[in-house]
Amino acid sequence: MRLYEFEGKQLFKKAGLPVPESRLGKTPEDVFAAFEEMKTDVVLKSQVLTGGRGKAGGIKFASGANEARTVATELFDLTIKGYPVDYVLVEPKLQIEKEFYLGVTIDRANYKLVVIGSGAGGVDIEETAAKTPDRIVKKSLDMSDELYTFDALLIAKQIGVPHELIKQAAGIIIKLYNMFKAYDAKLVEINPLVLTTDGKLIAADSRVSLDDDAVFRHPELKELGIESRHEEGEMTPREKQANEWGIPYLDLDGNIGMFPGGAGFGIMGNDFIHYYGGRPANFMDSGGGPSPERIAKMLVLLEENPNVKAIFGARFGGISRCDDFAKGVIQFLNEHGLSKPFVLRMTGNMWQEGVRLFEQAKEENPMLFTFVEFHGIETPIEEISKRAVELAKQEGGN
Repeated sequence: MRLYEFEGKQLFKKAGLPVPESRLGKTPEDVFAAFEEMKTDVVLKSQVLTGGRGKAGGIKFASGANEARTVATELFDLTIKGYPVDYVLVEPKLQIEKEFYLGVTIDRANYKLVVIGSGAGGVDIEETAAKTPDRIVKKSLDMSDELYTFDALLIAKQIGVPHELIKQAAGIIIKLYNMFKAYDAKLVEINPLVLTTDGKLIAADSRVSLDDDAVFRHPELKELGIESRHEEGEMTPREKQANEWGIPYLDLDGNIGMFPGGAGFGIMGNDFIHYYGGRPANFMDSGGGPSPERIAKMLVLLEENPNVKAIFGARFGGISRCDDFAKGVIQFLNEHGLSKPFVLRMTGNMWQEGVRLFEQAKEENPMLFTFVEFHGIETPIEEISKRAVELAKQEGGN
């Protein structure tokens, strides 16, 4: 569960970490008023639950109240990687001497916690690790371990903190580590930790991701206005709708709607689509033994997705029955109609009955099946996958 920058800094402040003075604006007028209170050059930072906002134009500077309001108006009109800007954080513009990186995360390969530091802050730590790995300092610890002062002092020294500030930097590292453990975090980052020209260390940015399964253990988060939310970012409208319906669903960046079911067909189907040159528009799972009503709702999510150019369906009947699958599709076609090409295949439990139901429904109302191609076990799933990719390209998908 990723937090906004301003929420992460709230936790930083509670942990005793040095953060800038700030105001949160929900409108351009809020930003105007914030500048009037602060009376100094400011940085205006779009608050979105994704990275890359700087490159997307989501961070701007202002030297006057009117300019701040104008810039804020532009920021509130932005959409960054699909996420609208609902908040703008206003902070004093820092005079920067040097930038560092500090982070704590989980080393899943070794079942350890790892404290990470670098003298190359303000850029993607992954880029630093790839290009100049010698600039990355790591300290691995067991979950039950404390981070001792001598370890933190060594990290601060290794990343190049000036001698007179090493003790202060070590305190920041320890507080960041303790905060990580206290809130059941998956990741906490200060990037950058800024050394200002007047010799202060300030956490200029925050990235905090919490374990959403542990949020219930921290009622104090709700007091700060931090509510449980989607794993790493805001839910899209379809993800919210799917969540209300109890359907596991995730939007992706492709154009082929994935309508799978049974025995790992969701994951396998995505692999097939990629293999044949397509890109899935979503991940979705029907669960075991879905009702026709649930099947129909799954198709609603794909029909209403403007990115979907074609739909790929594959039902393996095990616990689930292919005739129920067919009934759900037919129910959807009767209630909503379909405007996109849809190719599907059934095999396993009751697949012959599923095909019979489709044939009967098509005979009764051929118009319902204008865009639908249905197949049984005689057609390999590889052919269905290739056909879905072909249909998406015909509809203008890349």
